[in-house]
Amino acid sequence: MAETKMVDISQKKEVRREAIAKGRIRLRRSTIELIRNNQVEKGDVVNVSKTAGILAVKRTADLIPMCHPIPLEHVDVELNIGDDFVEVTCEVLAHYKTGVEMEALTGVSVALLTVWDMVKKYEKDPEGQYPETKIEDIEVVKKVKSSS
Repeated sequence: MAETKMVDISQKKEVRREAIAKGRIRLRRSTIELIRNNQVEKGDVVNVSKTAGILAVKRTADLIPMCHPIPLEHVDVELNIGDDFVEVTCEVLAHYKTGVEMEALTGVSVALLTVWDMVKKYEKDPEGQYPETKIEDIEVVKKVKSSS
């Protein structure tokens, strides 16, 4: 069995690292309309979810045990509202010795979870279940490592 440890990056050079991740949450069309019209009881779903995503990116090393703390230089979280989904895109940039894809994935994941938390009241069926609500397709869509 392999020993659990954080990977040694002390000999690696700092380079420009960029990652973009995306994911979606499927919602009822009626819930989407509440989000669009800013009528969700808990508040502004878009801005709260963006903020949650940014904060999550900054806390990735606290959440994922083997991740290195990274000096972030840029984080952008965007939400796109479709007919029956909200898509989150998170872009992260740093000059460091290791990549930032885990940070981008964490930002997307927490932003999507925040959407779910804010709208769960409207998504529940009479038994308190979520038959139509689903987080899906979380993935890294771009990863760049460059010396400039």
